[in-house]
Amino acid sequence: MKVKRIVLNIETRDISKATYFYKDILGLEQLMELEFITTYGSNEKMTTQLSFLSEGGSGTPVPNLSIEVDNLEEVLNRFKNAGVPIEYGPTNEPWGVRRFYVRDPFGKLVNILTHQ
Repeated sequence: MKVKRIVLNIETRDISKATYFYKDILGLEQLMELEFITTYGSNEKMTTQLSFLSEGGSGTPVPNLSIEVDNLEEVLNRFKNAGVPIEYGPTNEPWGVRRFYVRDPFGKLVNILTHQ
């Protein structure tokens, strides 16, 4: 048996908020749109992980979602230009990542990171 895909589901009554945050700012592609669901993602090969945490590291709260990007400063500037408050960071963590936290329009804490 092989796990082929893992999907994060976020409940909302206003899917357009997802478009702005996940497509317009983060640059994910719209992969599917039906009356009740819109899916954003990437068709690039990437690693999928499930992490179980007692804290978010460096004394931070546990994020709901972590997204690794190839250019953290560019993504950070996109969030700042969009007026999305940065809740933590950006900072270089002792375990070799540079990251910051933002909240998506649904209140989910999102860890944006890159490996150094």
